[in-house]
Amino acid sequence: MAHESFEDEEVATLLNDHFIAVKVDREERPDVDSIYMKVCQMITQQGGWPLNVFLTPDQKPFFAGTYFPKTSMMNRPRFMDVLQQLSTRFEDDRDHVENVANNIMRGLKQNLHVSSDQTLSPSILHKTFQQLAGSFDTVYGGFGQAPKFPTPHMLTFLLRYYRWSENENALYMVRKTLGSLANGGIYDHIGSGFSRYSTDPQWLVPHFEKMLYDNALLIHAYTEGYQMVKDMRYRDIVEGMVTFLDREMTGEQGAFYSAIDADSEGVEGKYYVWSKEEIERILPEREAKMFIDVYNIRDEGNFEGANIPHLIYTEIEKKVERYGDNLFSRLEDAKSLLLAEREKRIYPHVDDKILTSWNGLMISALAKAGRVFERNDYIARAERALAFIEDKMILNDRLMVRYRDGEVKEKGFVDDYAYLLWAYMELYQATLSVDYLEKAQKLSNELFHLFWDKEHGGFYFSAKDGEELIAREKESYDGALPSGNGVAVTQLLKLAKLTGDQETLKAVHRMFQTFEREVTSYGSGHAQFLHAFLELQMDHREIIIRGSKDDQGVRDLVSILQKEFLPEVAYLVVEEGDENRLPLLEDYPFVKGKTTIYNCANFACERPTHDANVVISQLLQK
Repeated sequence: MAHESFEDEEVATLLNDHFIAVKVDREERPDVDSIYMKVCQMITQQGGWPLNVFLTPDQKPFFAGTYFPKTSMMNRPRFMDVLQQLSTRFEDDRDHVENVANNIMRGLKQNLHVSSDQTLSPSILHKTFQQLAGSFDTVYGGFGQAPKFPTPHMLTFLLRYYRWSENENALYMVRKTLGSLANGGIYDHIGSGFSRYSTDPQWLVPHFEKMLYDNALLIHAYTEGYQMVKDMRYRDIVEGMVTFLDREMTGEQGAFYSAIDADSEGVEGKYYVWSKEEIERILPEREAKMFIDVYNIRDEGNFEGANIPHLIYTEIEKKVERYGDNLFSRLEDAKSLLLAEREKRIYPHVDDKILTSWNGLMISALAKAGRVFERNDYIARAERALAFIEDKMILNDRLMVRYRDGEVKEKGFVDDYAYLLWAYMELYQATLSVDYLEKAQKLSNELFHLFWDKEHGGFYFSAKDGEELIAREKESYDGALPSGNGVAVTQLLKLAKLTGDQETLKAVHRMFQTFEREVTSYGSGHAQFLHAFLELQMDHREIIIRGSKDDQGVRDLVSILQKEFLPEVAYLVVEEGDENRLPLLEDYPFVKGKTTIYNCANFACERPTHDANVVISQLLQK
């Protein structure tokens, strides 16, 4: 609508004559977007973007919708007709408009303040699995119909469900989806990185926009998939994504940009697609034939006359037989030549806003991948980005939303705090530096102070010092991004286990009650929130190691804890001199002056041991 209507003189004149038009950046003001999206869903029974909401002078909504064309089409009213009718109604029948607005406000506030006196039941985990299985695409992986989104938080839920239930179908759904995503055109086979979604069931033709958050969450999913099944292709995908991140989405000071547009020169996908003739011109003849065969390049193309390279129909074992064991190294060389040629094209626009929340997601992803794949350079990237956030994105002790060209705007929302908490927790697990645990504890205190609902539990989306909108809501439902409450409850559970903070643990259990109705009614829409509940069902454990990180037994145990898929295990390694920084350690002393390991479940510990191999064998038996 921006080009079609808002830049049109006729539309703009009508709009400005009768309304005060306010355009909202939903990435900078997700609170405004979220509350008015709920209004749109109440009025129209559906949501989406662009979002158009019409308010009375006192900010009460009385009409909402998504896309209105400039000219009528597909039973959608013309935008100018909508404007004219609403203006006439407001001027001629103001009482009716006010009544509509008041009814909407009553319904909105009733929906926002529903609470439960029951807590979650483990049966919701099986119900959620069945919901996901029912919508699973058995041919191409993923969930639902086109357009198809990767939904990595559903995949990481299924990995936890598999570890708990040993249901092989859960693992199958993860492997099928991760493999299909990596084969499809949604993955950039030349430069790496994933596009936002696929327009078709087989993941072939993407909407070519690349989002920071999608790639962060997919690094999490591929890394955890590798932990579970040790598929080396998952490691290679992560490596490619980090290389892409460095090359195309990292600012000079180490923080990460938000997105890369889908189009260049006004044409969607132009930067990414190829003609067969181009490939034959750029690559040596033998390599061109190989690349064209492996990546399904056709004379007629597969997207508007051009080709999106993909592996959907490729039987890779047969290609190895045909081209030899050095096929993969030859393909990498070919892709390097194509990438160099592609970089001569006009590049899509980069949204170079630096968002605290999305950077938090990527920092957590890099920290996790760094510890699992023993890549200290990944961890260093994460720490550099975090240093930027801590230096530039905190004003007057308040975490902020976005940075661009030296300007910092908007006080942080629950997502900013929850995602950054995730970053601190992953960096602790990657580095074992108590500094990160202390920072996580400090941030969690701020999270409770600014966002916690003392009466009903759960975190509000906006802080108590934020701008007052028509209502203050709590989000538990996952959209393209996992919900702030879902991330918060998962990370607070780990933090409580590591610090022994019983008040935080009580808050976690309170959240299972606060959101019981929402989660029980639609489990698959709360996959992130259910991570924490599922981990508790898995006999959540704490491994507390008192001793030197240089001790060989400690190093072996830490290696297992860092590399294996053990989401239910929280581990703490504390050397002499650090015990005063963590009150929990008073109950877990050194025994006989030696490295001492405590293997505990809900703070009830087995007999402490000096032998790391004993604990390793116990962990790997589960």
